[in-house]
Formats: sequence, structure tokens, C-alpha cells
Amino acid sequence: MKAKGNKPSDGKKRVVSFQVVENQCIWAKAGVINYRVCDNAYDCNTCGFDKAMSRAGQKKPEDVSQLFAPGWSEELRSRYIGANRPCRHALTGRINAPKICPLNNECYHCAFDQWLDEVDLSQELDAPKYRLASGFKIAEGYYYHMGHTWVRFEHGGVVRVGFDDFLSRVFGTMSSVALPSLGRSVSQDKVGWSFAREQHEASVLCPVTGKVLAVNHAVMDHPEIAHKDPYQHGWLMIIEPNMPKRNLKGLYYGDESVHWMEQEQQKLMGILGPEYAALAATGAEVVDDVFGNCEGIEWNGLVDRFLHTSK
Repeated sequence: MKAKGNKPSDGKKRVVSFQVVENQCIWAKAGVINYRVCDNAYDCNTCGFDKAMSRAGQKKPEDVSQLFAPGWSEELRSRYIGANRPCRHALTGRINAPKICPLNNECYHCAFDQWLDEVDLSQELDAPKYRLASGFKIAEGYYYHMGHTWVRFEHGGVVRVGFDDFLSRVFGTMSSVALPSLGRSVSQDKVGWSFAREQHEASVLCPVTGKVLAVNHAVMDHPEIAHKDPYQHGWLMIIEPNMPKRNLKGLYYGDESVHWMEQEQQKLMGILGPEYAALAATGAEVVDDVFGNCEGIEWNGLVDRFLHTSK
């Protein structure tokens, strides 16, 4: 299972993220190298290229602050003096207006840098564009996990996650969603949270490894939001992944996610029987609540087949 659909033209894997206006590596922006595309959503702390460039300098830090700064920050300090030194967020296009950095490009203790992150966490998502795969919606630019959750990478490498359209249609409107607490560590392919529909419960595999930064309290209070609008207002959590690019190995993307969803629909038709398969072949719309509207369907069977978390 690989995130290989819709790959960039150079054939290299990179994190496809939202809220990233430009994609040129900040080492190129600093003038150290001629050109390079950022493939890690501007998460320099986990970027192998940034670490390699920093090692190439073979310099020992003169003070403790340099231990926390990516290597490009030293290059910016050497190339720009005082009032001419640009903020990295202006260089990468995260902010539109030009901004001067007053803190020597030491982002780790910059109030403006932290404020931008807080703004991103609280922002409403724009409505995504959709593709259809056997009647199920797939949001473009999102990654998908085999447990029917989606991942949306944003600036700095943080991700939002949620249920996909297949899960929301198959299991119907939930009566409760139990999300992990802030700061909790979660692991890819391990149970991360759960939901319930009356007396029926199901655990969900987490699509990425990392730490929970925020949860959507609106969904916890009104679970029906996740059913009606799973890709926008129904998002569940924001996670800071340990290694953004490493998580891609367990996710589908682009054309591959469409092919996978079509295979999942075929599995579903095999459970529902020939009558539903015949209807699907005519292009009929997918039932909005499979478990609630199709007789003889076992909850645990759906959990086992599609969520991969049955006991």
C-alpha cells in the first residue's frame, strides 16, 4: 500500500499539503542552492535534506539557541543583516505581505510563528473538490488509509484526519465519537479512537503516527456532522506526525485511492448480495446508511472487513 498516485513530475515522493502557496525549498530561498522543491510541507525539523545540509557545514553551535534552529537559519543570518532579514513565512509564501524577522530567524521562540500555527489550527477548512469512485466521494489532495480515514497535510507538516465517505455511508449516523485527549501519542495502523451507534461500537485505526494537537469538539457534541460532511466540517483531529514522509508508505493517494475505493465497493456488494450489485451496475446512488437500511447486515462483519479492528 503506497501513496503513489498523482506523483510529481520528477517522480520523487513528496508530501502534498494545503496552505502552502509556494513549494521552493527554503535553502533555495536563502540562496544557498540554486533550486529545490520542498517535499516535506516545510517541516524542516524532520527533513532529511535539511539535516544533510546542516551536517555539510560541520560547524559547532556557538550558543544553545543554534541547537534548536534548522541549518538554513544560519545561512539567512549570514546573508541578510538587521532590518533586511526576511521572515521564513514570507519566503515560503505562508503570508502574503513582506515581513522582517526581529529574532535572528530563531523561530522556536517566536510569538508570531506560534500565532500562525494557532491560526491554522482554528481555521475552517475550504470545501475540497471531489472525485467519485463507484458512487463514493473522494476529496482531492487528501490521503486515505485502509481503515477508511483520510489525512490532509498542512503547512509545517501537521495533519488533519477524519472519516471518509465510505465509512460514513456504510455505518450511518453515529451516536457518539470518542477521540483521544490532547497530547496523546497515536500510531499508524493501531487503534486511535472509536465511535458508536446506539449499542454498537467500533474502533478505528489511526492513519498516521504522531501527537494529538487538537480535536473537533463540534463533532464530539454532534456526531451527525461527521456523517453529513466528513471531508470538511466533520474533521476529527489535528496531529503532529513524527515523520510526515514516512507516514506516506501506509496511505493511498490520487488515482490509487480511487482504485482502492472501487475495490472496497466491490467487497461491499459481495456482502449485500446480487440485488444490490445489480443496482450498482446500473449507476444507482450508493445507500446513505447501509447498516440501517440493509437487512441481515452484521455490524461486526462490517467492522472486520472494512475497519480491520474486530475483536
